[in-house]
Amino acid sequence: MKRITILAFLIFCICALFVVTASAKTQLTYSNFFPPTHIQSQLAESWCKEVEKRTNGEIAINYFPAGTLTKAPQTYDGVVQGIADIGMTVLAYSRGRFPVASAIDLPMGYTTAVQATAVANTVINKFQPKEFNDTKMMFVHVHGPGLLHTRDKAVSTLEGIKGLKIRSTGTSGLIVAALGASPVGKSMRECYQMLQKGVVDGSFHPVEANKGWKLGEVVHYMTQNFSSAYYTTFAVFMNKDKWAALTPDQQKVITEINAEWIPKHGVAWDEADKLGMEFFLSKGGKVIPLSDTESKRWGKAVAPVIDGYIEKVAKKGIDGKAVVAFIKKNM
Repeated sequence: MKRITILAFLIFCICALFVVTASAKTQLTYSNFFPPTHIQSQLAESWCKEVEKRTNGEIAINYFPAGTLTKAPQTYDGVVQGIADIGMTVLAYSRGRFPVASAIDLPMGYTTAVQATAVANTVINKFQPKEFNDTKMMFVHVHGPGLLHTRDKAVSTLEGIKGLKIRSTGTSGLIVAALGASPVGKSMRECYQMLQKGVVDGSFHPVEANKGWKLGEVVHYMTQNFSSAYYTTFAVFMNKDKWAALTPDQQKVITEINAEWIPKHGVAWDEADKLGMEFFLSKGGKVIPLSDTESKRWGKAVAPVIDGYIEKVAKKGIDGKAVVAFIKKNM
């Protein structure tokens, strides 16, 4: 009888230890608006798995793609409020909220996503923007150049774009207007039908969207206007309290993983651009490079967009000129 009691006690201790160990695991949530099949969603999910692996299971992250936990425009606030512990979204969805980081989206002339992503993280590290103080910033990444795509008209000069109706939003809309065309502010989801029906003459979008959104089926010309291209910054951030609750070792592991994932995201965007180009060409699309002279003309035409940014953020006490100069220096 005594032996049975001791055995029962040992079993109880083992079970109790198991419960304590299980309860010690930190459970986090990660919200992302990209669909699960998108490479940027797959990278986010692999980030989660890497965190769990390198913390030896001390941290487990439940991944929610396709806006199933928070919708894209609400993701940042969702992380601040603790609805999600970690999130990825487009900073421009919260227009005016991130004045320093918004400089990254300006027509600075990056030619690849790897370049733009590297510069973007250098900007965040250099200026440590107060605009992110209500979260723990993990890192940012940027898609490749958003270029002019047209349906029926090949555009090789600045005069050629004037008067055209071009689907564009946010910074790309400002660029379109500066180039002399008419921006039509509709979402990417509406772009295909608008082009197909001739509601617009073209669209400003990254090359990857030719395949990702099948836009290569309804545009026939791609103007390589790198000097006036637009960009979109995506950010990954974490709830401050959840970050503070992690051990120093866990924080160190995540910081190391972040540094490894930054170039992965840039490379993924560039690889997606290559696939978008292949799809575009397979549909009979024609690529139109700009001459050096013409490229400089387009760059000069959109310079007021950059000047407008500097003037706008100055009202918030931010030295936009210093941010722009730093970006140009580090390209």
